[in-house]
Amino acid sequence: MARKLSTAIQVGFGRENWERAVDFVVEAEKLGVGYAWSAEAWGSDGISPLAYVAARTSKIKLGTGILQAGTRTPALIGMTAATMAALTGGRFILGLGTSGPQVIEGFHGIPFKMAVTRMREIVEIARIVQSGEKVSYSGKVYELPLPGGEGKAIRSAMGQTEPVPVYLATLSPKSLALTGEIADGWLGTSFMPEHADAFFDYLRKGADKAGRSLDDIDLQAGGVVAFSDDVESLYAPRKPGLAFTLGAMGSRKQNFYNRAFQRAGYEEVAQEAQRRWLDGDRQGAAELVPDEMVAQTNLLGTDYTVKDRIRAYRDCGITTIRVDPDGEGMSGKLETLGRFMRLLDEVNAEA
Repeated sequence: MARKLSTAIQVGFGRENWERAVDFVVEAEKLGVGYAWSAEAWGSDGISPLAYVAARTSKIKLGTGILQAGTRTPALIGMTAATMAALTGGRFILGLGTSGPQVIEGFHGIPFKMAVTRMREIVEIARIVQSGEKVSYSGKVYELPLPGGEGKAIRSAMGQTEPVPVYLATLSPKSLALTGEIADGWLGTSFMPEHADAFFDYLRKGADKAGRSLDDIDLQAGGVVAFSDDVESLYAPRKPGLAFTLGAMGSRKQNFYNRAFQRAGYEEVAQEAQRRWLDGDRQGAAELVPDEMVAQTNLLGTDYTVKDRIRAYRDCGITTIRVDPDGEGMSGKLETLGRFMRLLDEVNAEA
């Protein structure tokens, strides 16, 4: 019997839409949405909004989607996770990602080196902090206490706390394998159910190494949800966003999103769209994006079409569909989200 699907939303907390974003999470909880993830790029941080949202909600799980690995010390991440778990009554999820060299080096001034190793060590140290044991660690990136100084191994003053679930947002083969090995969940992007093995093969490799299976990991992925009897009319508005992902989400040398699409069979499109985007031809990059790529990375069309897409995510192994509901203003987005939730319930009833 197929596992029943959950739903997650990604919420951006900007300077101008703060209260609206919080209200959206409150209403999403009423609709039965299971998770709300806060983004962290180069705007609002990923933690502060969730502390406020926690006071306005009671059931929905609240996660960082993502905190950028390396921008905080591992011990601080462990402290923050334990604190948020207490504030939310156990609803907090620690979501981490490596980000990329443009943000890590350009915005934070931290060398983007050994990114996957760094993320592993952050998770391991954060878990030591939550265990209540003295924080002593010797790794390739971090060594605690710092050698040659006056530091000593210290226990968290919070003592032993319940382990906080760790979800990793990963795209490259090595980071996907790490996710399969050590994480409680995966936050997938650039994902298409039709090409799930471009991700799952590596996740499974890591899970096998740890002596577990993909069934032990909450696999989250999805896209925009929009309804129309004219499904083709929904494709064009999505193409600039995909072109941005292919061209701008990274440097010419390192774009993990672009490489993920290449692994899924869109090598020529991904490479040429990136070239056009970086050469300043953004319209040309968008025009290269095929309708099929838009359809496979989102949930678009009639009730029948969207239900079929929900089944595609379920059947490939996704356990939680992370959605971005389209609509005019908050009322329109909530209407779309409610419609999607009804269809999800119908699909779950088939399981």
